[in-house]
Amino acid sequence: MTAMTRGGPPAKDSVEVDMNDGTGQREQERPRVVILGAGFAGLSAALALAREPVDVVIVDRQNYHLFQPLLYQVATAALSPADIAAPIRGIVGRFENCSVLLDTIDEIDREAREVRTAGGRRVGYDHLIVATGATHNYFGNDHWREVAPGLKRIEDATELRRRILMAFELAEMEEDPDVRDALMTFVVVGGGPTGVEMAGALAELARYTLARDFRHIRPEGTRVVLVDANDRLLRMFPERLSENAAQALTKIGVELVMNRRVDGMDHHCVSLGDRRINTRTVIWSAGVTASDAGKWLGVETDRAGRVPVDPFLRLEGDPRVHVIGDVASHTSPSGKVTPGLAPAAKQMGRYVARAIRRQARGKPVGAAFRYRDFGQLATIGRHSAICDFGRFTVSGYPGWWLWGGAHIYFLIGFRNRLAVAANWFWSYLTFGRGIRLITGDIGAKGPGQG
Repeated sequence: MTAMTRGGPPAKDSVEVDMNDGTGQREQERPRVVILGAGFAGLSAALALAREPVDVVIVDRQNYHLFQPLLYQVATAALSPADIAAPIRGIVGRFENCSVLLDTIDEIDREAREVRTAGGRRVGYDHLIVATGATHNYFGNDHWREVAPGLKRIEDATELRRRILMAFELAEMEEDPDVRDALMTFVVVGGGPTGVEMAGALAELARYTLARDFRHIRPEGTRVVLVDANDRLLRMFPERLSENAAQALTKIGVELVMNRRVDGMDHHCVSLGDRRINTRTVIWSAGVTASDAGKWLGVETDRAGRVPVDPFLRLEGDPRVHVIGDVASHTSPSGKVTPGLAPAAKQMGRYVARAIRRQARGKPVGAAFRYRDFGQLATIGRHSAICDFGRFTVSGYPGWWLWGGAHIYFLIGFRNRLAVAANWFWSYLTFGRGIRLITGDIGAKGPGQG
């Protein structure tokens, strides 16, 4: 195993890890910043440190950066995975001080200042940025994971696309009307942005895109049920916008079930107390929990698994470790909790990079991190969205254009922006969704055949 050269790009045949001298110390020419995770937070930090007098090592178990807000469009056959993902090396490869290590985190030794991976590597650091994101939270019912996948990875989206499209194929061949109705019933659990957007996209896929594709079923008669334990959807938005979203969903045929908590499910039904919904496809969007960063760092976390940080996004008592994005529990000086949103993650990444850059130049860190809220957006189908910018709000058709423009702008890479814009324009004109591919073995278990 060859040590990575410090102060420049790794040698051609080198392995991108740091080698200790046996005492936990290592020779260095300039600070090394190790970034765990290449999501919005980690990648923003890496790009902000590019060309700076530091060496950056990005560690991620995937070789791509994923634009998670559009995963639901992959699941509903509107976009291809390649439209919303880009190789990490393709993004940072042009910067000589950045390198990438494809591996999984096993533990963090803060005393030795090194990250240990499942591949047996030991990556030393001078500054560590933990940005490993979040995963689905089933609130103690992890056995529901197989029945109701969520949307955090490309694999989740393609599996949901397979289940959704297979449900229609199986319904086309099914002779039992009760089973056919269950196959054409889709339950989305959780009334946040992902759940609302998923339910709206599902309803439109059935009622418009697939309406003329089948001979023995009527896809426009598909039942899409959105279940939420709260009294209204999108609670982070003003009540008026929540009502607008509910009306827009109802208009396109989504059935809303509010103030009802899921207390059981299997491959054939979802239970809501004394109510039972027969379905073969359940989609989970009811909550998230942070990655295992707290365990790696050996610190206590909050109920959502997030690591508490100081006003400068540093681990309490360890200024060399920064925790950002969905895995960080941060409260601004004004007492406002920083939300787990992509804009907040990007701002955190840039802030930490600036702090490290200032330290490398012998300057003080500066002011504490303060999240600037530029607004929140959510779409409901092809004609409606809600946008909350604080002082003013936008909904309906104008909101849909604002939502689309914002998402295209924040995509990584010109090719992705062009591909998504072209797909959306074509879908808008034709009601078509061209990525209706059932991947994998079609003989595999379909919906409800666990």
